Amino acid sequence: MTSFTVKLTTAIATLSLLTCFYLPANADTLQGTAYRSSGSCGTTHVSATKRYFRTHPKMRGAAIGAGVGAGVGAATGLITHKGVVRGAAIGAGAGAATGAIHNSATMHRHPIVKDLAEGAVIGGGLGLAAKRGHGSVRTAAKTAAVGGAIGLGIGLIKDKLR
Repeated sequence: MTSFTVKLTTAIATLSLLTCFYLPANADTLQGTAYRSSGSCGTTHVSATKRYFRTHPKMRGAAIGAGVGAGVGAATGLITHKGVVRGAAIGAGAGAATGAIHNSATMHRHPIVKDLAEGAVIGGGLGLAAKRGHGSVRTAAKTAAVGGAIGLGIGLIKDKLR
């Protein structure tokens, strides 16, 4: 690589690291698309998307989970050579289910079961994204069982720390 390429890569990496550390840690502190109306009242308007997700937190959690799951599923499909788009679709479904479980009122009353269910869904999604064809359901069931066991262990550890 030339010295210019090395300098450009270093500058991009430094800039991306700085933006990662200086962004607020909580996503709720970010302000959306608000603008001041030209009318006499001077009201501030918020976009319809932000209003929808503020009034529907379960859908917000499912959408965020679907985005994260799509990324993880795409990476899994890429690593295992089973298809990036296929992995992203499976990961989006598993991520949306995980987000829905995470924001469920019933699961908030049962935190250990919530961790177990989230682990099982994540494991099942990874198993489906990693294997195609004969034996894929069996692999998904095995990885769901392992994910559920890991989730149960995490739930029990978190319960002991409370």
